[in-house]
Amino acid sequence: MNDPFKQAAGNRKVLTANEDASGRMDAFLTEALGGELSRNRIKALIEQGEVTVNGKTITEPKKKVQPGDVFEIGLPEPEDPEPKGEDIPLDVLYEDDDLIVLVKPAGLVVHPGAGNWTGTLVNALIHHCGSSLSGIGGVKRPGIVHRLDKDTSGVMVVAKNDIAHRHLSDQFADHGRTGPLERAYYAIVWGRPRTLKGTIDAPLGRAGDRVKRAVKHEDADDAREAITHYEVVERYLEKPDATSLASMVECHLETGRTHQIRVHMAHIGHPLIGDPDYGAAFKTKANLLPDEAKAVVNRFPRQALHAFMLAFEHPAKGETMYFESPLPKDMQELADALKSGRA
Repeated sequence: MNDPFKQAAGNRKVLTANEDASGRMDAFLTEALGGELSRNRIKALIEQGEVTVNGKTITEPKKKVQPGDVFEIGLPEPEDPEPKGEDIPLDVLYEDDDLIVLVKPAGLVVHPGAGNWTGTLVNALIHHCGSSLSGIGGVKRPGIVHRLDKDTSGVMVVAKNDIAHRHLSDQFADHGRTGPLERAYYAIVWGRPRTLKGTIDAPLGRAGDRVKRAVKHEDADDAREAITHYEVVERYLEKPDATSLASMVECHLETGRTHQIRVHMAHIGHPLIGDPDYGAAFKTKANLLPDEAKAVVNRFPRQALHAFMLAFEHPAKGETMYFESPLPKDMQELADALKSGRA
């Protein structure tokens, strides 16, 4: 074809039919687009009023094309696929008509997104809960009221109806300031904080990409309040100067920002072992460990972070629900190796 489509404003294309143009409009446009869209899709777009001919909207796909006709076609943005149920095992701690509490393993993405349209917690929940799963969080995030990073393990609660979703979402938005919501994590970090118990109050904002975060000045446009309370609960491989090569830290969130614990611990000089984003500069610290412990650290595949405790108010019963999950096998192996100096 001598006169191909040209890009117009927005997601629209314009084409002027050449002197040999003929036939039905849907067939003509399908060929002109070079197979970009099927003929059925083109026909549907015409019927939906997405095509104009010489400035006039035409909704009849079989309209005959005339030489010199000017076509403008709107190409809607592609829609994300609706997640489907998948038979993925769930470690369920509690379930009733309103909610489900489970332990998310490391490596499992919470909800579908770019590069992870299947194999997520949402896919597992749809299979497990069926039509009872709340949709208030959106098609891709049904029932989800909070999340854990892909490589963070631990306790999560998911809503099974809209009332429960709103109630739980309000609790997480309030960060437990006026209710019983509480979240606690175990983190295995490099070194040992100088103060064995303290609070990190440092606003967080974007760090140059969509996901990573960094500590920001409170006046920065994207700065959001972030507060983490921590306490050292175990020290590993203590040195003569009373410092430690690593330690187990219990963290309680007063706010719940993306990567909050990971960024805050790195900010005070004690990034999580295995953290690829905020602790990469500390990888050589493993060379200071006994050989067996070094081997365990070097093969540890993720940030050493586990959400071991979650408390919240039940949206229907009004009572406080409290759940704990012990360290998963990989973090327990890491802790044991650091404690004893042997794998």
